Amino acid sequence: HSTANQAWYDALNKTPGLVGPEIGPPHEDPVEYFRHWLKNDGAPFWPFWENVRSWWEIRDLPNVLMVHFADLKRDFEGELERIAAFLEIPIPEDGRARIIEHCSFDYMKRNAAASVPLGGAFWDGGAQSFIHKGTNGRWKDRLPSDLSDAYEQRAEEELGKDAAAWLKVGRQVR
Repeated sequence: HSTANQAWYDALNKTPGLVGPEIGPPHEDPVEYFRHWLKNDGAPFWPFWENVRSWWEIRDLPNVLMVHFADLKRDFEGELERIAAFLEIPIPEDGRARIIEHCSFDYMKRNAAASVPLGGAFWDGGAQSFIHKGTNGRWKDRLPSDLSDAYEQRAEEELGKDAAAWLKVGRQVR
């Protein structure tokens, strides 16, 4: 929420029936923000570990499909097939290329106003700042190794080895 504007904070914090404390802007230093987030289990938002754990525990139910961003980046067409099979929706051959194009980062970036909530009204810089880079693993160059190691240790403690491995790399667990 580093590019969220005042309208976003007002929508979160001034809504009648607010539960919990108001959410303020993040720490300017992303490393300190992450350190706080890790120490406080996803704060200022919902408990991160419980959220992941709850989905992991029901991943084998017939109406749940776990989809990981890294898997989408690594093999979008394979994941498209997997999602379509899960939903029991055939992918029309004459529409496949259009689906792939419309799900690409470049397409979403070019059409950001149509791809993000309220056309980007909640972010400084509008929709373009919400659709940022579309990459995975940028944290490797930003987090100090001790903080990265602390995250991985906490993930395994909170989720178990298999779920922590999936969270890190997706279905292609190394």
